[in-house]
Amino acid sequence: MKLEKTLLQQSYFYFIGFFVLVVAAFWMTYITRIFEQPNYRMHLHGAALTLWCLMLISQAYLIRTKNNGLHKRIGKLSYILVPLILFTTLDLFLYRFSDAPKLNTLDYHSAALVLNALIAFIIFYGLAIFYRKKSGLHARYMVSTVFPFVTPATDRIIHIYFPSVVPQFYAIEGTPMVPIAGFLMADLILVGLIIWDWRSHKRLNVFPFVFLIMLIYHYSVLNFHKFQFWRSFTEWLVE
Repeated sequence: MKLEKTLLQQSYFYFIGFFVLVVAAFWMTYITRIFEQPNYRMHLHGAALTLWCLMLISQAYLIRTKNNGLHKRIGKLSYILVPLILFTTLDLFLYRFSDAPKLNTLDYHSAALVLNALIAFIIFYGLAIFYRKKSGLHARYMVSTVFPFVTPATDRIIHIYFPSVVPQFYAIEGTPMVPIAGFLMADLILVGLIIWDWRSHKRLNVFPFVFLIMLIYHYSVLNFHKFQFWRSFTEWLVE
């Protein structure tokens, strides 16, 4: 039960680490410029995702301190928070395209980056709720909900703190695909979790599936802009 105990009790530190990464990423572009944002959408989106990070931390801490009752009660708030994350993300996404005269290749790429991350997030969250009575599976899927949100943090950190490496990335129509760094980071962590889970429990029922979903997501971001079905869908969505 070593991994089970680690995931349930030590995920508290993993979620704190992820939150620190997010704060560092948005410190210059949002947190220190919070009153300069053009409208309420940025604030609602930022608040929803901040609450999600804080919920992950608090829930992991409550499990660590064996306060299962409060953990379950707070967990029910996610039934409100997750729809709020979906709404604010889609609302902000559509707002950014509201004045676009015609979509281009990078717009289709951006649509895959945002929309398919939401799909991956919902899959992992949905499975975490489905297995809420099986602590090991629930913990694994809740840990996995952070992976679709890695790239918004890593993109900003690279652009702000390491701009010299940006031109080195593979480019689509001249624009460096910096999200590749976040993809690689998430994939390496997942490979580590797969090995860890197998060596500890001979278990391959969660992280390989999460890895597959993330690979599909990564492929979509780098390639869906080439396909007519995605172009048509994006154009329909932003009309």
